[in-house]
Amino acid sequence: MKFVDEARIRAVAGKGGHGCVSFRREKYIPKGGPDGGDGGDGGSVWLQADTGLNTLVDFRYKRILKAENGQPGMGRERTGRSGQDLVTPVPVGTRVLDEETDELMGELLHPGERLQVAQGGFHGLGNTRYKSSTNRAPRQFSSGTPGEDRQLRLELILLADVGLLGYPNAGKSSLVSRVSSARPKVADYPFTTLHPNLGVVRVAEEQSFVIADIPGVIEGAAEGAGLGIRFLKHLRRTRLLVHLVDIAPLGEAPQEIVVKARKLLAELDKFDPELAARPRWLVLNKADLLDPQALTQRRAVLTEALDWSGPVHVISAVTGEGLAELTCALMQELEAMRREEAGPEADPEADNAPWDPLQ
Repeated sequence: MKFVDEARIRAVAGKGGHGCVSFRREKYIPKGGPDGGDGGDGGSVWLQADTGLNTLVDFRYKRILKAENGQPGMGRERTGRSGQDLVTPVPVGTRVLDEETDELMGELLHPGERLQVAQGGFHGLGNTRYKSSTNRAPRQFSSGTPGEDRQLRLELILLADVGLLGYPNAGKSSLVSRVSSARPKVADYPFTTLHPNLGVVRVAEEQSFVIADIPGVIEGAAEGAGLGIRFLKHLRRTRLLVHLVDIAPLGEAPQEIVVKARKLLAELDKFDPELAARPRWLVLNKADLLDPQALTQRRAVLTEALDWSGPVHVISAVTGEGLAELTCALMQELEAMRREEAGPEADPEADNAPWDPLQ
């Protein structure tokens, strides 16, 4: 299935039904009086988060969401039937913005969560509503109001605990495929990954976290170069970033690795300074291609040149070296973040609960 993370749609709520002008006319009942009923309310348009969806591709073909109109009122004080609401499923993590004002209407972050994007019209009143002691035979009625008609922009931002950041061919897809059941495309050419991939990393029976792999970021990504700028937004909801660096690129000296790492961090800061300030770990990949001495030397050069004070891990996504230590350390860090956010009044038993990225 094609990955689509943006869509533009039109949401049209139903019109309210008109009120009815009617008078009771029955044999042997003189002066029956008004008996026109009210109309029905128009249906509203709702979006509902659904875990069974992971893309907005359906909205490439269904661009108009229209709810049912309310029925007009009838004689004998019968109220018209209200229009049925339209509930449309969207992936968890969808943001809804008004296309005309660019206003954020809401975010659907939890399974089953609903958001009303177009309010149905209000029903009209029948002439029964207008009768009084001085107006015994009213002919007034009110029309139903039109429903809201909105142009919307949907943006899907994937929910993950850990986001992978790196140049093309740094080994991000290989890492995700080794630590989770996800099977992203892996090949020996740049931009193998064309859309984000999510994987669930299970550390223990009741301990797991979600890791996100996005297309490689290159110099100039903040201005639109490559594919990274389009998908960097998917890292905004992650709690922790893993900066994956190819420690043994073919034909590159250690200083060239440092330059590329700096450029990537600069692109991240241009795109979103808040995202650049998020906790970030340095992970050096492809350790199997270097002897221990060269590996130690390159690690020292890189951490010193970047003035890196955070955690540093050395792994090989191909052989599996260091992956168990990395995933366990990430799990511990995420659980520590959760406890810190929960505060001292949190339930102590919650420490052993499965990690929930939405809490």
